[in-house]
Amino acid sequence: MNGVKDVFKRFIPYFKDYIPQFALAIIGMIMASVGTAVSAYLVKPVLDKIFVEKNESLLYLLPYAIIAIYFLKSLGTYLQAYFTAYIGQDMVKRFRQKLLDNLLILDMSFFNKFRTGELISRNTSDIERIRSIVSSMIPELAREFITIIGLLVVVIYQSPTLAVFALVIFPIAIYPLSRLAKKMKKISRKSQEKTSDISSVLSEIFSNIEIVKANNAENKELKRFDEHNEKFFRLNLKSVKVNELVSPMMETLGSIGVAVVIIIGGKQVIDGTITVGSFFSFLTALFMLYTPIKRISSLYNKMQDAVAASERTFELLDRSASIIGGNLEFPKTVNSITLQDIHFSYNDKKVLKGISLKVNKGQMIAIVGSSGGGKTSLINLLMRFYDANSGSILINENDICEFSLKSLRQNIGLVTQRVYIFNESVAANVAYSGEIDEKKVVCALKTANAYNFVDKLDNGIYTILDEFGANLSGGQRQRIAIARALYKNPQILIFDEATSALDNESEKEITNAIETLSKDKIIFVIAHRLSTVKNADKIAVLDNGKIVGFGDDKTLENECEVYKKLKLGSLS
Repeated sequence: MNGVKDVFKRFIPYFKDYIPQFALAIIGMIMASVGTAVSAYLVKPVLDKIFVEKNESLLYLLPYAIIAIYFLKSLGTYLQAYFTAYIGQDMVKRFRQKLLDNLLILDMSFFNKFRTGELISRNTSDIERIRSIVSSMIPELAREFITIIGLLVVVIYQSPTLAVFALVIFPIAIYPLSRLAKKMKKISRKSQEKTSDISSVLSEIFSNIEIVKANNAENKELKRFDEHNEKFFRLNLKSVKVNELVSPMMETLGSIGVAVVIIIGGKQVIDGTITVGSFFSFLTALFMLYTPIKRISSLYNKMQDAVAASERTFELLDRSASIIGGNLEFPKTVNSITLQDIHFSYNDKKVLKGISLKVNKGQMIAIVGSSGGGKTSLINLLMRFYDANSGSILINENDICEFSLKSLRQNIGLVTQRVYIFNESVAANVAYSGEIDEKKVVCALKTANAYNFVDKLDNGIYTILDEFGANLSGGQRQRIAIARALYKNPQILIFDEATSALDNESEKEITNAIETLSKDKIIFVIAHRLSTVKNADKIAVLDNGKIVGFGDDKTLENECEVYKKLKLGSLS
């Protein structure tokens, strides 16, 4: 995007939805501008008719006219302010919704590249800057342009000759103002990026506050934040320096124009070419004209900040997902999952190398191996968080890419080592993304060995959990997550180190529950503790991205060296 013009083009589709509000706002602008222009013109009859010609009838009439004119101006200003604010606020609401809607459909690779704080900043502070351009800057520019037109009519009507001398100075200002605007845009872009950095640092600090305190790292984090904060301060100071140059520049140029007008106009009054009233009406209109011109110059400069924010926002809105779902609905019965020669790279590093595997309904398959062996990557491909570089995954006889993402993920229950708890009730967390069914919630909690502790909470399943589940223990959070996966009764269950935070007794109960569930489902279990997978129907041993062993516990213990080492605990 090249600037203000391109940003306006992007806003036009949104503006079309607010035609009635724009019409009323424009009427308000015209009323305010006409009021300003007429108030300047009234200086002439006040001086010539009342003070020079001593017209007593106008003495009592003109004050009422002035009151009426300023009432018109005030009413117009209110109409413009209200309806432009409405447009701006509503557009910001829609923009935030549209931006989040687009972000949520993007691939996991996108979220791995962008920091959480940066995305939050773009959806809050950048959008707020867009609000300022829609509800404040554009309407102000329009109003000032209309005001300028009205005052120009008065200026030219009173004295075309003086108008030429007064206005010829302004084209000179165009070049330096355009240079300042470019500089302002560059600074604004850097400032917004630094705002994202600050948001990211704060997000990291508050998300990891336990680690910060446990390691006495408060001063370290404060210093890290201070470095970003100081850079942000300096960028904002540069912004002030550039922006505040506009007003004195315009005032200096304006003073030259006024000086020329006083000399030439004064001579014309002395010679009797124009009246005193006409001259002062011209001078009043000229002074009033300089104000909107100065405001437009300043607004254009300030607008660069909003333009930079708009560009950053449209960059995200223009992104599209590379992982696209198909048109098929997920089958009601999954009889088999087949992986055929799967190859997958992440950040140019080969993670999976020729993985082939078939799992049938009613089987529980364990995937084991050392850290970095590709276990979680395999699960990510099943969820279609990523797509394989080559090879295929078949559900029954259909490629996984043929199914819609919604129906695919609706039929897979995923529990990871990292537990996600939302600041909602236990029931809402368990029934996440679906309607709350109390019986199903209780059943899922019981299966996950979580109902006993949930029932003792103040409001049972309707107890509100703290952010990140801070009012629960690690094991309790893990069991809530397991209940969430069980709630939607998926055909495929994936447990990625799902019992790592549980005590031995709870782990045993959950393992037994998983084995019971496997009768009519396909279950994948990833685990470091091999005690949790020894009863699996089959165990796939991954090492350096390849399956180096496949069979049951006894077979692998006899035939697979890597499995033997894992069982002995010689590998992490």
